[in-house]
Amino acid sequence: MNQTHQVAGNQLTLLQNGAEYFPQLCADIDAARHSIHLETYIFAADQAGRTVADALRRAAARGVEVCLLLDGFGAAELPAQWLDELRADGVQVLWFRRDISPFTLQRSRMRRLRRMHRKMAVIDAAVALVGGINILDDVPTDADHDAPRLDYAVRVQGDMADEVRAAMEHMWNLVTWATLRRRVKKIRYFKSRESRSPELSLLLRDNFRHRRDIEHAYHAAMAHAQHEIIMANAYFLPGRIFRRALMHAAQRGVRVVLLLQGRVEYRLQHYATRALYEQLLAAGIEIYEYQASYMHAKVAVVDGRWATIGSSNIDPLSLLLAREANLAVQDERFAGELRRSLLDAIDRDGLRIRPGDSRQTGWRSRLLAKLSHAIIRIVMAVLGYGKGSI
Repeated sequence: MNQTHQVAGNQLTLLQNGAEYFPQLCADIDAARHSIHLETYIFAADQAGRTVADALRRAAARGVEVCLLLDGFGAAELPAQWLDELRADGVQVLWFRRDISPFTLQRSRMRRLRRMHRKMAVIDAAVALVGGINILDDVPTDADHDAPRLDYAVRVQGDMADEVRAAMEHMWNLVTWATLRRRVKKIRYFKSRESRSPELSLLLRDNFRHRRDIEHAYHAAMAHAQHEIIMANAYFLPGRIFRRALMHAAQRGVRVVLLLQGRVEYRLQHYATRALYEQLLAAGIEIYEYQASYMHAKVAVVDGRWATIGSSNIDPLSLLLAREANLAVQDERFAGELRRSLLDAIDRDGLRIRPGDSRQTGWRSRLLAKLSHAIIRIVMAVLGYGKGSI
């Protein structure tokens, strides 16, 4: 039984991996009486996808309003038959920018790279789930391992769920207008509500009012850190300002721990990240690579009190282009639970990278890392992001 924490009048439950997330999500969907909104970057045609799709169809069949928003790139492989089944049973399905071209990098078409990367659900405006978990099996069928992806989400029951609902409804209305040219409501820029309490905040990233909200929350937490910073991030390629904040924290005596992707998933990003290791290690930052499986987590804990869980990586796509959503929590019990989970993962499955590691000092490894980093810098410059973006 997962532990529930009372934070700012809300009940928060930490969920690790799909094994905890999908049963909870489907249970909440089955309990829905009025409305369900679900946003996901990936919706795979696998067992997890079938389980969630069937729950959505059951809800729609009993009269619940069900709105499913899919990203046009991440969920592009979802079979048309699945969509037909969902719509036939009353599930409303919309796509976020489905007409994409992976070969187009011109600034005039840069919007096509602005993905809907959020993973959120809200049920009856009373229960919300926010995190990094896609609708996707924990262990791919063709994997050479049987360990699940390391990932997290948080279930929120209380007033914060209504704020999540407002954000998701705003996105739904925007996509409805862009797709169907039908303005269902007057659409204004979404503005996050002033937090009822600094203990719990919904952090969004978009290309209007909230371009840097998630990044600024990280910076504030790092600047105020006194003892410890732990970050687990699947795709870690921060800009110079972010790296400088981490290094300054380490240099003033804060223990800084990074848990990063150990398996090669996307080669260019993987080796570009390794180009940063020498600089970070020299500043006294501890780096561990996750070995058991692919890591998909996007979480952090600072001083055992501040925590964030969500969809945002610390890389240019998340921090500069994609729509993202994180929850920030200031609570020792909740942050402590996440901290213990991360330290367990590091102790059990983390390989520590040290200065002089042969994988970093070999000329081939160094050349590959530098070339990968240079290519990404060039791409970001072509897209119009200048010095400091990575």
